[in-house]
Amino acid sequence: MNKLKIKSIKPGTAVQVYDLSVNSNHNFYITNSEILTHNCDYMSPNAQAALRGVMETYSTSCRFLLTCNYPQRIIPAVHSRCQGFQIEKLDVNAVTARVAEICIAEGVEIDLDTLDTYVQATYPDLRKCINMVQQNVVDNVLHKPQAGDRGTGTSDWMISAIELFKEGNYKEARTLICDQARPEEYEDVYKFMYRNLGLWGKTSDQQDHAVVIIRNGMAKSALVSDPEINLAATIIELSNNAR
Repeated sequence: MNKLKIKSIKPGTAVQVYDLSVNSNHNFYITNSEILTHNCDYMSPNAQAALRGVMETYSTSCRFLLTCNYPQRIIPAVHSRCQGFQIEKLDVNAVTARVAEICIAEGVEIDLDTLDTYVQATYPDLRKCINMVQQNVVDNVLHKPQAGDRGTGTSDWMISAIELFKEGNYKEARTLICDQARPEEYEDVYKFMYRNLGLWGKTSDQQDHAVVIIRNGMAKSALVSDPEINLAATIIELSNNAR
C-alpha cells in the first residue's frame, strides 16, 4: 500500500455530520455517499472482517473514510481496499499558533511565554495542551502554575519543571522530576529534554553536546539497576552544559 504524507489540511465545504458512535469506535454519517469510521484500529479483527464485506458490497455507491492511530492493527484485507495517507505531526509553532487562536476566540488573555511553557510540556499532543491550558484559565487569564502547586499534581509537574529550568533552578527541577515521574514516564522525559535543546545551551556546540548527553542517558537507562539515579545524573550533566 502506498502512503502519502500530509503536512496540512484545509477545510472544505461544510456539511451536516451525524454521530453514530459506539463505545471506543466512532462512526460518522457525512452524506448519502460517505461514511467516516474514526479510531477503527480499536475494532476487533472480526469487526474489521465484517467491515470488509460492507465495503465490498457498497463500494460503487459509498466512500469509506477510515482513521486510526495504529495502522498495524488494521487487518491486511482492509488495508488492501484503502488508499493510505499518513498525517505528519504538527510543527511546534503550529501547535502554539492553534492554541493561541483558541484562546483569542474564547476571549482568554495570554502571555506568549506562559503559553510556550504549556506547549513545551505537552508537544506533540495538541489535545493535552488544550486541556491543560483550559484547566489553568482563571477569570479569562491564562496563569502559570503557582509556586505552591509545584509537585502537588501529576498533571502539572512537567510544566512546573519547565518553569524551574527557565529560571535556572536546575536542582529543584531535577528533584521535582525524580520525585514525580514514574519509571514508565522516563522515556517521555528524555524526549522532552531533546525537544527543548534551548534549555541546555544557547550555542550550537552546547546544544550538540546536549544531544550526546541525552543519548547517553537513554542508552544507559535500560542497563542500570536504578534508572532514577541515571536520569538525575543526565539532568546534572545537562545543567552543567547549560552553565
